Amino acid sequence: MARVLQNPISHFLTTSILFFFLTIPSIQSNYGFVKVVSENKIKLKKEKLSHLRFFWHDIFTGKNPSAATVVQAPSNTSRTSFGRIVVIDDPLTEGPQLSSKIIGRAQGLYTLASQQVVSLLMAMNFAFIEGKYKGSTITVLGRNPVRDKVREMPVIGGSGLFRFASGYVQAKTYKFNMTSGDATVEYNVCVLHY
Repeated sequence: MARVLQNPISHFLTTSILFFFLTIPSIQSNYGFVKVVSENKIKLKKEKLSHLRFFWHDIFTGKNPSAATVVQAPSNTSRTSFGRIVVIDDPLTEGPQLSSKIIGRAQGLYTLASQQVVSLLMAMNFAFIEGKYKGSTITVLGRNPVRDKVREMPVIGGSGLFRFASGYVQAKTYKFNMTSGDATVEYNVCVLHY
């Protein structure tokens, strides 16, 4: 009786597939890095859309500046200060005056990230200290071409009452001092959250 030889590649594939399917249950039961969780278990409520409006104050002058340059632009850079990095702990207020009620802080950093136009890469948390959202944050990461009338940046997350946040912010310069660099910017935030 003649014996039929199996193609070695076919034999390898068949054995590999069989091994894969036989080991799936043991992999699933022993693997502790990822687990599917029910939305009810983490008590997610219905998703809602909130609109927040406040003013961001970037202050380099005075006794208590809220912005500090931590890396200066190289001397051979363009007129845009390409490469400069600023760390911020800026007050967020209800109205455009710094004397308005403080509702939170913008904490993070921005860098001048364009050689052609004055454009910032912003990475900051809006950390709220007042009212219903006290202790909650909204995280923004995006491009801010500061000479545009209105700039839009994405909301990439949040914490507290802004868990699973997504949305966008629109920034509009209210006041800018060319000499000191101090600025007041109106922020309108549209955020989806639970």
